Amino acid sequence: MFSEMMKKVYGVMGDPIEHSLSPVMHNTAFEALGINAIYLAFRVSIDEVGDAIRGARSLGIAGLNVTIPLKEKALEFVVPDALASRIGAINTIDFSTGTPRGYNTDGIGALRVLREAVGELHNKKVLILGAGGAARAIAFYLDSEGSILTIANRNVERARRLASALHNAEPIGMDELERIKDADILINATPVGMYPHEDETLVDAGLMHSELVVFDIVYNPLETRLLKEAKKAGVRTLIGGLKMLLYQGAASFRIWTGMEPPLSSMERAVREALSVRAP
Repeated sequence: MFSEMMKKVYGVMGDPIEHSLSPVMHNTAFEALGINAIYLAFRVSIDEVGDAIRGARSLGIAGLNVTIPLKEKALEFVVPDALASRIGAINTIDFSTGTPRGYNTDGIGALRVLREAVGELHNKKVLILGAGGAARAIAFYLDSEGSILTIANRNVERARRLASALHNAEPIGMDELERIKDADILINATPVGMYPHEDETLVDAGLMHSELVVFDIVYNPLETRLLKEAKKAGVRTLIGGLKMLLYQGAASFRIWTGMEPPLSSMERAVREALSVRAP
C-alpha cells in the first residue's frame, strides 16, 4: 500500500485528448524499466491551462506533456528553457524542482525522423502546413539546419509572425498550396486527418510530385489521408507520425527520469493499440 501511495504521476493534457497514445507509450516504458509511476491523460480546455498547471504542481504531479491546442498558451505558466522560449511553445513540463519548467521536444523528434529519412537538410525546400506549437518547433529546428522554409496557414498573419522569427522563411495562405510543386519536403504539422476525422486532408495527389518527401506528424491513424494521397501521386518517401511520437516522447522521458527509454517496446505497444482501434 505504501509503495502504491508513492507512485509518481505523469500525464498529458490537451483538448481533445481521447486520441492520445502517449499513456500507452510511457506506461510501457515505466513497466519495462521497473519505475513506480503511471501516466494519465487529462482533458484541459485552453482557458484552464494555468489552473491545470498550478493544480498539477500542488498535487505533486511529476511531469506533463502538452498537446494541441495548448502548447503556446502553456508557455505563459512555466519557466521555459531558452529554446522553448524562442519557439514560443512547449510540449513538456518538469516539476522536479518545484517550479514548472517548460521544454519543447517536438522539434527534436521531427528532426531525427527527417535525418533518418532524408539525410542532409541544408538548402532543402520545406513547406510546413500549420503555424501552431508543433509547426513552430519543427520550423525552428529546420531553420537551424539551413532549410529554406515556406509556412502555410489559414491565418496568414500567424504564418507571417513565425516566418519573421526565422532566417529563411516565407509565409503563405492555404490558397497558395500549388507551391508544393517546388518543394523537396512537405510536412503536415496540423491535426487535419487525425482520428476521428481520418478522411480529411489539406493536400491531394494532384499537387504532389514523385520526388517529394511527405511527412505527416499525425500518428493516429498510421496511414493518414495525406499519406494515401501521396501514394496515389507516386511519392517514394512517406513518413508517418509514429516515429516523431516516439522520439519526442523519449526526449520528455529523459528530462523527467534521466533514463534512456526502451524505444522498441514503446513502439510495439503503440502499434498494438492502433491495431485494436483500427476498424
